[in-house]
Amino acid sequence: MDEGFDYGQFDRGRHMNYWTYDRTLQRELRRVYDAGEYEWAEPRLSEFGHLIGHTVADNADYIDDHGPELDTYDRFGEVQNFVRYPAEQFENEQAVYEAGIVADAFEAPPGRDEPMPISHYLGMLQLLSYAEGGGFGCPVAMTAGAALVLEKFDDGELEPYYDALVSRDYDDLIEGAMFLTEEQGGSDVGAIETTASDDEEVDCWRLAGEKWFCSNIDAEGTLALARTEDAPEGTAGLSMFLVPHGDPVGDPAAHIDADQDADAGGGPGGTSWQGDVLTKGARNDFDGAPPPEALNDQLYRRLKDKLGTIAVPTGEVEFDDTAAFLVGEEENGFKQMAEMLNLERLSNAAAACGVMGRSLLESKIRAADREAFGQPIDEYPLMREDLVDMAVDYEATTAFTHEAGRLLSERERAERAGEGDTDDAQHAYRLLRLLTPIAKLRTARMAIDTASYAMEIQGGNGYVNDFVTHRLLRDAQVLPIWEGTENVLSLDVLRALDREDAHEPLFDVMQRRLNAVSSDELADAAATVEAEYHDLAEALATVASEDEAYAQLSAKRLAHYVFEVFTAALLLEEADRALDDGDGRMALVARRFVDRELRDPDARGITSRDRFPIEHFEAIVQYESVAPERIDATGAVGESVD
Repeated sequence: MDEGFDYGQFDRGRHMNYWTYDRTLQRELRRVYDAGEYEWAEPRLSEFGHLIGHTVADNADYIDDHGPELDTYDRFGEVQNFVRYPAEQFENEQAVYEAGIVADAFEAPPGRDEPMPISHYLGMLQLLSYAEGGGFGCPVAMTAGAALVLEKFDDGELEPYYDALVSRDYDDLIEGAMFLTEEQGGSDVGAIETTASDDEEVDCWRLAGEKWFCSNIDAEGTLALARTEDAPEGTAGLSMFLVPHGDPVGDPAAHIDADQDADAGGGPGGTSWQGDVLTKGARNDFDGAPPPEALNDQLYRRLKDKLGTIAVPTGEVEFDDTAAFLVGEEENGFKQMAEMLNLERLSNAAAACGVMGRSLLESKIRAADREAFGQPIDEYPLMREDLVDMAVDYEATTAFTHEAGRLLSERERAERAGEGDTDDAQHAYRLLRLLTPIAKLRTARMAIDTASYAMEIQGGNGYVNDFVTHRLLRDAQVLPIWEGTENVLSLDVLRALDREDAHEPLFDVMQRRLNAVSSDELADAAATVEAEYHDLAEALATVASEDEAYAQLSAKRLAHYVFEVFTAALLLEEADRALDDGDGRMALVARRFVDRELRDPDARGITSRDRFPIEHFEAIVQYESVAPERIDATGAVGESVD
């Protein structure tokens, strides 16, 4: 039986191993990995959790106060597009990428014969987001997304870029980005006006146009959508291109002689640039900014002055005959972008879970340490209720996100094995198409709510930049915006239901989960979820039978409803299994989630005389185990049975 954690031993959520203190994430990754994968990963995740809780967390606060700065021009007026970073950012990058956060999911890590599942990347990203929910998490997510696109669609011509995206050696690494948004289009991808023309003389394409919201602006390998000559309007005419930061065509003028003065861009002893992939190591070989002739033809106009996510430079880019390489086939860009979005949206969800986890951790510590009227505030019933419900929210979002991640892992492994068209793989994909936008939609909103309340628990300190909750809330605010707003995602849910018949695998999975719940201790909650399952089916049928306007009007409510019923079934199945293994804690979590999300109590619950948060605080908030025999059929907990 696990003892609960004593959070009063800490004064803040820093200089600790985030993996050790997150039994929720441990449980979910143990569930979605196979046994051999988890055995290999667990010590590495523990080491990574220590790294994030010490070095990366300390650096993140400094970077937030000393973020990247853009020098568009050099002192001679030449475009250099030089982004200055604090040294702490390079330290974080090297440590995190060399830990395998991207590489392990694409190339077999040392000691294994095949890559880890995508779930491993999502778990590491969630841990990273305890310290850097968006600032550094964004470049990591886009690097993984770019690697996925090249793995799936490149015919081999861009292999050097793929190899650099998944490198475990920082000097050989490049980061990815996705320049999608244009001022006139926003979420309307089909309105993209950037054009691409074939430059046969140097065997590349030339892009012309403007991109309005470009995160990780100086990434070494950026993906961008553009329209080739005579391509149709709308999304059908879009093609995907890889835009290098360095000049990819090997202009002889980019050679820098060894005796050239350092002010002109040469490093100590000189540097030769001949159009190879401009990796992190190659960029660092220059003394300061690379010379303009070594760079691709584009203009970084300015960086955005953002509310949060300071660590990632976001700005505006003008393409002016910018060299680029076609990824795969022409006019296939929208499909390629959709594949990247599946991973990016789940990355957003994992980041949201990380922000929630850190917010909850800071709240537990502060509530255990802060005294009011002679006792710690976590002994007061109202605070206990708040912390219990924050913890249940974290359990729910983490379970849902990693269930969607499990489906993506299954799908990608099936495609790598040439089995992507099997019934099982298609079943997983159809359900994934539905769960992915819902995961991003719900977790993003819950991250804001959790971070906001974590700030309140800190009191006035929480509103001050010296305390991390200030940054957590600022960073969380972008999560509903990146990779599609809540309205856009809700419409994507309708498309998944219409085009993929995603309701079929959804109902199949939920019914199997409910059928698997056999414990008497969960019978009451399971009956509630069973009833809601049938109501959800009626809701889906109603939306399908009404006109498009009514379907769109209902889309957001429907997306949240799917999250609640699906998550309830998932938590109940996990709780049933945990009871068989001798622990009743998850039964309490599942019961609380069902009561809060799927029941409408009389008189706002006041007449129920329910004392759940007071009685079960240690179990849910402090991870204290509960013997199954202490839980009766209604979910209440009695005295310990010897």
